[in-house]
Amino acid sequence: MIQISSSSHEIRLIVSISVAAIFSAAQMQAQDFSVGKPLGTTNEAGDWLEISDNVKVFGSFHFAESCTFDPARNLILAMNSGDRTDASKNDGYVSLINPDGSVHTPKWIGATRDGLELYNPLGSAIKDGVLFTVDTDTVRLFDLKTGKPLRSIHVPGSSFLNGVAVADDGTIYASNTRPDWKLYKITKDGKSSVLAADGKLNIPNGVAIDPDGNVVVVNIGNRNVVTYSPSGKVIRVEQSGEKGSDGIVIMDDGTKYVCSVYHGSVSRILPGKKAEIIAKGIPSAASMCYDSIQHQLVIPMNPNNGLAFLKL
Repeated sequence: MIQISSSSHEIRLIVSISVAAIFSAAQMQAQDFSVGKPLGTTNEAGDWLEISDNVKVFGSFHFAESCTFDPARNLILAMNSGDRTDASKNDGYVSLINPDGSVHTPKWIGATRDGLELYNPLGSAIKDGVLFTVDTDTVRLFDLKTGKPLRSIHVPGSSFLNGVAVADDGTIYASNTRPDWKLYKITKDGKSSVLAADGKLNIPNGVAIDPDGNVVVVNIGNRNVVTYSPSGKVIRVEQSGEKGSDGIVIMDDGTKYVCSVYHGSVSRILPGKKAEIIAKGIPSAASMCYDSIQHQLVIPMNPNNGLAFLKL
């Protein structure tokens, strides 16, 4: 069980730089694939040396929409997209970030293409050694250890997949943010169906799985925090602290954290309680993740090219 303290909420903003990606729906799988190296350079003797432990570098983001935390390596994985004026550019990438916000590997997935297709990675999740990210109308799967592309699943009828979560049985749930507003369910064998397309969805974005295995979706267009059963039945509708909900994190005890991309707040919803705002003023607060080792929320800031850190 995760214990949550409400006594101190410290925010650190780490602003960044770099380049990245945008749109497409291709489904090729890489053959020979290599990931990028951690920060470093070649010395006079010709040896590759990683950056010294006493040096910290911050940055290497471009329109980071989401992040997810890998406790095995104690690293944050940030999804980056780039030139949003050209949907044909295959230049999305994934950065590895240390828990203090410093850069581990600027471009881990995406340092070389080698057949890689990653255009506009938005929402992300980790499950059973696999990194999942949604990319326009495709769910892309990568080996969490090697970064190698494993599979691409096209979701027919989708136009702008945004949030993603993976249940214990391997079922993938993904929101479609542009009309038609939908919540998709994708089975392990790649078959997709619409789980929800009701009036409670209004520009759906962040998706998470609660401790009971239900699917929770937040909406940019209203304050609805909607919990659906795996069969699509509405279980409850809660309200976030402010409109513009982008990301959601759910703790082991059922406590929900929701951030507003419009108003820069993070609200906390304790089970059975109304939302309370615990942090504010975070520019373009997007699809955040929970760092379970340092006990902090990590909040990408979209076009501000940075991450915000909120200690719990």
